[in-house]
Order: sequence, then structure tokens, then C-alpha cells
Amino acid sequence: MSVFDFKKGVVKLGERVWAYIQPDGAWGLSNAGLMVDQGKSLLIDTLYDVKLTKEMLVAMRKVAPEAETINYLINTHDNGDHWFGNEAAKAGEIIATKSCAEAMAGFTPETMAEIMKGASELGDVGAFFLNCFGKFSYDNITAALPTRTFEGRLELEVGSKKIELIEVGPCHTAGDLIVHIPHAETVFVADIMFVGGHQIMWAGPVANFSKTIDLILDLGPRYIVPGHGPVTDRQGALEIKMYWEYYAHEAKIRYDRGMESFAAAKDIPLGPYAEYGDPEKIVLNINVLYKEFSGDSSPVNPTEQFAYMSKW
Repeated sequence: MSVFDFKKGVVKLGERVWAYIQPDGAWGLSNAGLMVDQGKSLLIDTLYDVKLTKEMLVAMRKVAPEAETINYLINTHDNGDHWFGNEAAKAGEIIATKSCAEAMAGFTPETMAEIMKGASELGDVGAFFLNCFGKFSYDNITAALPTRTFEGRLELEVGSKKIELIEVGPCHTAGDLIVHIPHAETVFVADIMFVGGHQIMWAGPVANFSKTIDLILDLGPRYIVPGHGPVTDRQGALEIKMYWEYYAHEAKIRYDRGMESFAAAKDIPLGPYAEYGDPEKIVLNINVLYKEFSGDSSPVNPTEQFAYMSKW
């Protein structure tokens, strides 16, 4: 599913457009993007902490000195590994969907720092948290929240080039967006896609993943930059669409039989996804699917879901 070598650093995708990739794409190791034109710059997401984001910006500025000043910073959704590093970018504008901005304000780097401080006292779930997120530093980060929000679609001009932000949530989260850069035939899709790892659905419904992937394909991209994992293409997107079809189908069979959700997650054969990383995410996905099947539209409790995943 990878169209470039999966290694850390800047990957050129087209005219003045790059992705920044972090192997192995597991928990917290997210991707970002940069576009520059005529002295203007647009950054797509930051990383999980300030140190990592500064390291990324140094690498980006080596290939694009114009990125010394970030005019636009786009946050694709509210997961911290896509925005906790915002303060390092010192962006002129920070743009997100309205739903995303509301969620960002409700869970800041300070919130995460407090959770991590007490993680060692939380038993298995705390150990799981430390294993996933202990490598990152959340202390002394100032939350740089969006200064501009939108709903639906938003077109921006970066120098002479036009790009489009498209709201696709609720999907992975309530406020997801994707970034279409037509002149580079590239779409940054964030956590709508995890390449080489199990997918994750905090919001749903599951049908919105298929709908969004169809939208991505309709944009005609040559390159698709996922939120985690290597840069991929249309075939990679279709594989992820099939992933959701598979798990939704298998989960519904077990739901109709009355099987408990955790048992269902363990019972579903990994099949073609046996080599995917972070299989504990299956537990969350099945829990959210079961809620959907039952007609329960209430938000999931992340702490509870991490407790379930820690038992995988």
C-alpha cells in the first residue's frame, strides 16, 4: 500500500507540496503536510508534542525556506497527535471545523499531562497508556486553538494555488476534515485512513468511512497521505474501505447472535489484516459498531475504551 519508502522525514509529493512521515505510524506517530507558493505557506497538522513539531519544522524548512513563517495551519481533527504541537508553528491562522475546535478546547495538552502523571496508579489501563504515549512530552505546552472555523467546505488561496478543506465528520471523530491539493493531485486524509495498521472509529457511523473514501477517490488523487503510515494511493484507500465492510459485516453477525462485544472482537478472524499493527483498536471499533447497531448515538467514553483495549 506504500508508494514511497516508509522512512521518517519529508517526502515530496508534487510542486511545492510535501508530507512529513513518522514510522511506524502506531499510537501518536502521526503524519503532517506542507504546501508553499509565492512566499506563502500552509501546514497540515502538527505533531504530538512541541519537540517533535520543532524537529519537523526544521526538516520542512530545509526543503522550503518559505515555511519559516506559517501563514495557515490546518488541524484535521481533535486528536492530540495532530495538534498538541500547534504552538511551535506560530501560525498566522489556525483553521479547523467548528466541531473539531469545540472538541480541541475540551481536551488540551494540559489534560493529557494530568492523565499521564496519574497513569502509573491506574493498573492495566495506566500501563497501556504509558506504553502508547509515554514517549511524548505534554508538560508546559500552551494550547494553540483554532482562530477560524467553518462547516462544510472552505477554499483557501496559498500564493497562486487554490486548495480545498472538506468537512467529512462525523467519521473517525466528530469534526474530521480532509485537505485537497488539486495541482499536486494529493489529498491529506488524516485519520480517515491508517495505512498498515488497524483503523480506529471514535465517532462513526461506519457508513461515513465508505462515503468519505468514495469522496476521496472522486477527487482523483495520485497520492493519499494518511494520518498514520506511509503515503498510499487509490488501491490503499480501497483496501481500507474493504476493511470497514469486513468488520461491520462480521460484527453484525455476532451482535445478532447476542455475543458480547469484547468476545466478538476476539472472535472475528484477523484474516487479511493479520499483519496490521495495533490490533487492540478492534475492541474500540466493535464497541462503537455495537452502539450503532443498538441505536445508541451517545459519544463513547475514551477512558472506558482504553480500559477495554488494554485487555486485548
